[in-house]
Formats: sequence, structure tokens, C-alpha cells
Amino acid sequence: MKRKIRRHILTFMVMTTSIITLGQTKIDNPFGLVYNDAIVENLPGKVNIHPVRYNLNGIDIAANVYTPADYNPSKGYPAIVVAHPNGGVKEQVAGLYAQRLAEAGYITVAADASYQGASGGEPRNVDKPANRIEDIRGMADYITQYPGVNAEHLGVLGICGGGGYTLAAAQTDKRFKAVATLSMFNSGLVRKNGFRDSQLESIQKRLKQASDARAQEAAGGEVIYAADTKITDEMADKMPFDLYREGHYYYDVTHAHPNSTFRYTMSSLIDLMAFDATTNMALINQPLLMMAGSKADTYYMTEDAFKKATGTSEKKLFLIDGATHIQTYYVPEYVNQGMDQLKEFFAKYL
Repeated sequence: MKRKIRRHILTFMVMTTSIITLGQTKIDNPFGLVYNDAIVENLPGKVNIHPVRYNLNGIDIAANVYTPADYNPSKGYPAIVVAHPNGGVKEQVAGLYAQRLAEAGYITVAADASYQGASGGEPRNVDKPANRIEDIRGMADYITQYPGVNAEHLGVLGICGGGGYTLAAAQTDKRFKAVATLSMFNSGLVRKNGFRDSQLESIQKRLKQASDARAQEAAGGEVIYAADTKITDEMADKMPFDLYREGHYYYDVTHAHPNSTFRYTMSSLIDLMAFDATTNMALINQPLLMMAGSKADTYYMTEDAFKKATGTSEKKLFLIDGATHIQTYYVPEYVNQGMDQLKEFFAKYL
């Protein structure tokens, strides 16, 4: 019996280690990409990556454009905008899905949000919904002018927080002909109520903190940041939610990138806590695909948004079997499930 127990424990440890080591622990990619099977050089006849910079309302935006194999700028390709998660950067999961979609024949773009990553903007890590929504529109502005793109065949994929902002952008921006989300996170709702309504009693207190922080900034004082604590493995292991526990290991260990951070300016909460990505869901009349892990503790946000999407008859909710929220970012089995859905969806509507 003891031998069997030891064998089960060893098997579990090996499986856990295998999942963790699916990511890269150091950046040795010339493009700074930290996901598995990332492009390491641009080769003829293959998917290529093109680091670009463009101006969006006075902010210098850093982005990566992926072009399909045998890309010919004289042709008219469909294109897809990919919006990254909160705290994420274009070199992580957004880049993975952008590359995989390019492998399927699309020109794709993944950009760092304004004030975040390698993009410009001061103070750093401002995280306001209006900015994130404008970032998505800005990617659309840029990619629809890119050589070889057919602007009439533009799609968008938003991941995690980028998913919520994608829904908000697509509600009014009809350049997007097909709208998809993966592990959608309704940032404003969570910043106000707490994850799974865990901070309802402190809403007014946190609004006061945000207001005071803005007043301090306006007076020329130091910028105050929220979520600026360095999380250790031990701290993460005690967290009650898979999202935050696994998020630590993804962002700080296996897929760490120096431009990625959970912190944001405290004053951003003034805007974040008044935002709900689902407020005008009925305005989405485009085809809609929403995907989430079947074991994701964030699924309630996808479910809520999907139910409110009453303006489109072409909509699909797909559960990635066995996946938690963070596992949809990198575990091959779950990424493949998501990609199968995305390829079918965008092929039909773009």
C-alpha cells in the first residue's frame, strides 16, 4: 500500500513538473517571446514576425505583426487583432495565439497596451478601460493599413482582461466582423466587487483610496500603485483561487517577461470600478465565439456576458474540457482545443 501511495505521489509530481516546464524560464528568444514553439528567426516560406511601432493618440505603441507562410503583400488577407490579458504583454499568450492564427493564414497583430509593456505613456501602468478599448481600436487602425490586409475581413480575439475590453470595443466598432474571447475577464466588475464578489464590503474604502491617489498625483506627488506586492511561491500556494495561484506561476515563473506586471496605478480604480464590459452587450451584432476552461473559476464572467449578447443570433459558447483559466494560455492540449474553435469560427465569418 505504501509503495502504491509513493508511486501516485511521484506520478503527480512528475505531471505537475511537466506542466510547469512547458513554459520558458528565461528569455533566449531574439524577439523576446516566452511561449513554446515561438518564432526564433524569420525564414522564407514560414510564418514571420515583424516588430513595429506606431502612434496612437500621442502614445508610442509597440506591437508585433505576424504574417502567414509565403506572405505576398499584393494579396488580400483576412486579419485578426489580438488583445492581451491584464498585466500581460504581447510576448506571452497573446503572441502565442497570434502566431497560431498566422499559421492558419491570417495576418495578426498583438500590441502592448498604452502605458504598459514596451509601449509609451506616463505614469507607467495606468490601466483605464477607455485606454484599453482604444488600444484595440488602434490595432485595428494599424493592421487594416498593413500591406496585404483586406480591411473588410477583420476579426478580433481578446484574452482575459483583453477579452472584456474586446467585447466593449466590438459593441460599437463594426470594423470587427467576427468577435472571439478566451477566458474573458470583466476587469471593472472584479476591481469593484472583488473576485467572485469577495470585496463588496470595501468598495467605498477603495474608491476613497483611488480618489486620494489621484489628488496626490495632481499635486505632483508620488504615484501610488495597487497590486504592487512581490508574490512568492509560498504566498501563491495559499491563495484560494486557481486564477491567482496559477497566474503567479505563469507570469512570474514559467512565462515571465520583464515588461509584464500585475501592478496598476491606484488612481485607475476611479475609472475601472465604474466599468462593466457587459453593459451594452446587446450592441454586439457580429458573430461571437466565447471560450473558457471547463474548470475555470472565472467562467461566471463568460457565462454572464454570453447570456447578455442578445443582439446576435450567431453566437457560440465553448468550454475547453479540463482547463482552468491560466491553463488555456499555454498547455498544448487546451490551446489546441481553443485553436480548433478559432480556426473554424474565423474561417466561417472572415
